This record gives sequence, structure tokens and C-alpha cells, in this order.
Amino acid sequence: MPDPALASTTVLVVDDEPSNLESLDRIFAKEGFRVLTASSGRHALDVCRTHRVDVVLTDLMMPGMSGIDVIKALSTVAPDAEVVVMTAYGTIETAVESMREGAYDFVEKPLKRMQIVKTVRKAAERHALVAENKTLKQELSALKSRPIVGSSRALRHALDVAHQAAPSTANVLVLGESGTGKELLARAIHERSGRDGPFVGVNLAALPETIVESELFGHEKGAFTGASARRVGRIAQADGGTLFLDEIGELSPTVQVKLLRVLQEGEYEPLGGKTESASFRLIAATNRDLSRCVEEGTFREDLYYRLNVIAITCPRLADRRDDVPLLVDHFLERYCAKNGRPRMTVEREALDQLMSYEWPGNVRELENVVERAVVLGRDPTLGLGDLPPQILRAERRAGDLSFSIGTPLDEIERRVIKATLDHTDGDKQLAAQLLGISARTIYRKLD
Repeated sequence: MPDPALASTTVLVVDDEPSNLESLDRIFAKEGFRVLTASSGRHALDVCRTHRVDVVLTDLMMPGMSGIDVIKALSTVAPDAEVVVMTAYGTIETAVESMREGAYDFVEKPLKRMQIVKTVRKAAERHALVAENKTLKQELSALKSRPIVGSSRALRHALDVAHQAAPSTANVLVLGESGTGKELLARAIHERSGRDGPFVGVNLAALPETIVESELFGHEKGAFTGASARRVGRIAQADGGTLFLDEIGELSPTVQVKLLRVLQEGEYEPLGGKTESASFRLIAATNRDLSRCVEEGTFREDLYYRLNVIAITCPRLADRRDDVPLLVDHFLERYCAKNGRPRMTVEREALDQLMSYEWPGNVRELENVVERAVVLGRDPTLGLGDLPPQILRAERRAGDLSFSIGTPLDEIERRVIKATLDHTDGDKQLAAQLLGISARTIYRKLD
């Protein structure tokens, strides 16, 4: 029965004997592969120039271009394709030469159906694995190089604090709603820290509570049922670098105690193991109010103060609306390139609507909206028709302030401070961050 997973795998069969081509075509088609054929080496190269080929199955002895010549040429024409060589001259020298030139494997003639199918399947699996690893590396590289886009005062204030804190050894607590870019800010701190070690990130909310301790501290073989091998924890991996714990508020009381010990003494114990030491810089992030969690008894007060040496709040997108046009342009460039589309622009009406929306999902939600518009849009511009219904229904945002010409500056200042405090539910520290002034200034103005 054909394997559906192979339907997207293309096999090119190269042989100067028509009967062999026809027979192999039937065999691989029946197995579920997409099959292409070529009667010569040059024909095979032409096919590879016009089609995506995953596995090339080529005869070794052919007039004109030999199988070895085909392998050499494929390194330029189709470098990602895996090559399997068929030969009736199955000497060790032939096999070694073909493998040296880049062949994955070889099979001897007369061919046996089961053997040839098994070999080509393994070559296809290897091709898929290599392609997946390449994609993951590209995505990781793109993630590491993702810039923090924006020039609003609220964002600049957060970045200024982050850049000042980066060269120090102090722990950092990054606060903010989901989707505000807490991990991006953490990476920016690490990149400016001068540390030689890696940036190791852990999303604690995504891990089952039962494996968090093992994930962070590691375990020895046989430490518990199912521990069939030793595991190096994230703390050990981050030695000399930065450990980023996202959603730190999700930690259980037991793990909180163990993390506190690492921060205080630089030592920890893997499950079932002996005491080890590690030196790393901790950046924690949360969308919770940890001070309230301390009051409620769900988060240790001593750990909270260890984490809260330097606190940085990532502003909501609704509090940095001036950055929306920059972010839209940035995401249009990224997703047009990713989807092979010509560079799109955004219509003024659509941009106004995007700036009027409250963005409960913050920058992540905006990114998803732009990606959706790029994928589904048919025009060279992003218009109102490309926006989701909830954004189209958005009314003029509450909280806009207007002043008559001639309003005294003191009155404007008073009203702006009052509106900001209403927005932050009276939190003067947060209001001061959003306004780009000191909390002392707010107290003085209020007096």
C-alpha cells in the first residue's frame, strides 16, 4: 500500500536502458513516490534544473556521462538531492568512488525489488531529515536576529534600561502582557552582556509540572521511572551565558526553593545526582503581578526579591501606537519575502484602522494579522478588506485626548497625567514609565 508521506518525495531514475526505466517507474509509483525518468546523464541534469528532485537513482555505466559524472554535476545542479548508484560492477573500488563523490548508497544489479525500495526510502528519509534541520537552523537564525522595531517613547525607555543593565551581572525581571516581546528584550540584553555562553530559553508554562524540575536541573540515569539516560538540564546548558525563564510565575513551590538556592549559592543538584555548580545570568519574565502572588502566598518573597533586582516593563502595543506603522512595514517585508510575494504596502485607511484597534494580543497579534493579509490578499496593497472582522469593528479608541488651541500647558500636563493614571489603575511607577518621566515628577505634579 502506498505511503502517503512519500507522495511529496520525488525520485529521478536515470538509466540508458528503456526496460529498466519502465520497470523502476512502475515500482516507485506503486510505492507512492512521484517519479521522473531520464535516459542519459545530460537528460538527468536538465530534469534537475527544471524540477525539485529529492532522490536520484542512477545507473553507473552509461554512454556519454557515467554515474560518477552525474554525481559530480549534481553537487552544483541539485546539491540537496541524495544519490543512489546502480551498478552491475559491484566492486569495492566502484562503491568507494561513488560514495567519495557524494553518493548516499549503492545497489547491485540485477536489482531486487525489496532492496532497491528500502534503499531509496532510506535516502528519502535522510533527505527529509537534512531539509528539516536546515529549515530549523534558518528559523533559529532568524529568531536570534529579529530586531525590536519601534521608536515610541515607552519602548525607548524600556530599551534604555535594558541596555544599561546588560553589561552587569544583575538578575532582570521582564514584565508585560503576552505578545509584548519579552523574549526579544531578554535576547537583546544577552547580546549586549558580553557573555560567551549561550542564551538558553525555557517557557515554563509550556512544560508539564512533573518535568519542570528535570528540565531545569537535569537528572541521572535511573533517577526515576523512565529515566533511561542521563539528561543535562537547562541550567547546566546556560553555564557562562544567560538563562531565560519565561512565565516564571508558573513555578511550583518546590522548584522555587531549588531555584533560589542556585541564585544564592551557585549550586544545584540534578535529580539523583551530586551537587554541581553553574554561573549564569538569569532573566525571568511574567505577565502576572508577582507582588500580588507573594501576598497570596503562591510565590516566595525571597525569590521575588532575588529576581526583581532590575525590573523592565515591556509596554503594551496600545501604549505605543506610534510604532504600529513601523511594525506593519517590518512584518510586510518579512512575510512577503517568506511567501515569495512582491513587496506589499498598506493603504492609509487600513493603517488608521490598525492604529485604532486596542490589540489585546499586542505585537504578536499584529504580526499574525499582517501574515494573514499577505497569505490571503490578492492585491499589491493591504487594504481594509484584508483585515479581520474584529479590527474592522473597532471604534475610535477611548482615551484619546483633545485640547483647544490656547489651553495652558499646565492644564494639558495635568489632564495627560490624570488620563495615564486612570489607564494604569493608579500605578504611578508604570504611568511614569509610559510618560517617560520620573515617579517623583508625578508625585510633585499631583501635589
